[in-house]
Amino acid sequence: MPGGRLTQQERQQIAVGLADGLAYAEIARRLDRPTSTITREVTRNGGPAGYRADLAHRATQQRTHRGKQAAPRGSQALPQSHGRDAEAVRDYQETLTTVFMTSGLPKMMARVLGCLYTTDTGRLTASELAQRLQVSPASISKAITFLESMDLVRRERDERRRERYVVDDDLWYQSMIRSARANDQFIETARQGVGILGRGTPAATRLENAARFLDFVSEALVRAAEQGREVLYARTETTSDHAAKPSSDDGRTAVPTATA
Repeated sequence: MPGGRLTQQERQQIAVGLADGLAYAEIARRLDRPTSTITREVTRNGGPAGYRADLAHRATQQRTHRGKQAAPRGSQALPQSHGRDAEAVRDYQETLTTVFMTSGLPKMMARVLGCLYTTDTGRLTASELAQRLQVSPASISKAITFLESMDLVRRERDERRRERYVVDDDLWYQSMIRSARANDQFIETARQGVGILGRGTPAATRLENAARFLDFVSEALVRAAEQGREVLYARTETTSDHAAKPSSDDGRTAVPTATA
């Protein structure tokens, strides 16, 4: 599978594929590229309807030039722990950001979330986010406000009273519950319409079916989220208990346990 940046000819093939209504996976197969590469390329350059090969190629060249100019400032070469490859981490962060964008998040919000998820602590200050993403503090503030409203990020203060923005396991649960409950208002309104339009009429039946379907799906989603949360926490507690469990000889000949 070829590596490196997309060529102008490949971008032209992507444009042709999009015009023909091909899926990203099929375009990727024809170019012998990962699907994530095609998804990221199209998302960053106008989406399926607005993608233009020449404009995308020019924009990439400009981003590369800006990146080289910014490199001495150190923002693009942050030290990596655990022996990670800095360039591989940066590429993966772009891929994760693209996934968030294709799920509906605006670009800046997706970049912030991708940045937080690729840190071991899962928490960064506004200045740290601004430095890593090379954007203004105002952009970070706007993105955080949006992500908070979606229950995708939460705030906390550290021992120095600095505000940090956090992603953790519980946020996915909160976001799923919020998503499920977002249907409640429509369900209630649809059921009101059944009485007004006359039960058994085509319009009332349509609303009643929609309300029943969404009610069923919402309740199932809530139950699944609660079960998933219990399993996750139980696994975390079991792992912690196992790690803290004393040896059978009361620690007199304790030997460090190797981990895979």
